[in-house]
Amino acid sequence: MTEFEFPFFFNYPPYFTLQPVKETRQKQIELWAELILRYCRHNKVYVLSTDTADDSPLFFNKRIERRLNREARLVFLNELTQRGNAQWLDKSQQRCLVLWKKLGEWADVLYSVIRQFGLQDTVMTLDELSSGDDVTGTELEGVPAALLTEVIRLLEAQGRAQMFSGDGDVGVKFS
Repeated sequence: MTEFEFPFFFNYPPYFTLQPVKETRQKQIELWAELILRYCRHNKVYVLSTDTADDSPLFFNKRIERRLNREARLVFLNELTQRGNAQWLDKSQQRCLVLWKKLGEWADVLYSVIRQFGLQDTVMTLDELSSGDDVTGTELEGVPAALLTEVIRLLEAQGRAQMFSGDGDVGVKFS
């Protein structure tokens, strides 16, 4: 995998502090939202934390010794949730599921893999859908259960999947 290339503004200290001027802040939000999506897609990061102890290279630039505070992280991740590119995993907004593909796109990917391998009418677990032999080398490899659950709920609403729970595990049957 190639190294992620950060944009020019990442080395500009003021962009690590929420800007007070409305127009400047809006531009800052747009730049950070796009950076978050690009970074997460490139590095296959699905969940981000708003905890400032998280020294992720995304939120902490060692070169200039600047870190995004929790308030800024919340602003940028809330922008992504409004766009449909993220979902909070908890009410306290500590962890955020980043959707560099929107749920509908992930649903298409999942259903395409199911059809490609002839797995319709087969019951599979979330683990199999994330790390099973059938998904190795596909876009589904490594996808967390939280994302798969949301995608399967969407497929259920479309009548293309049915989720089952039992013995602490979740099974899914695709039609």
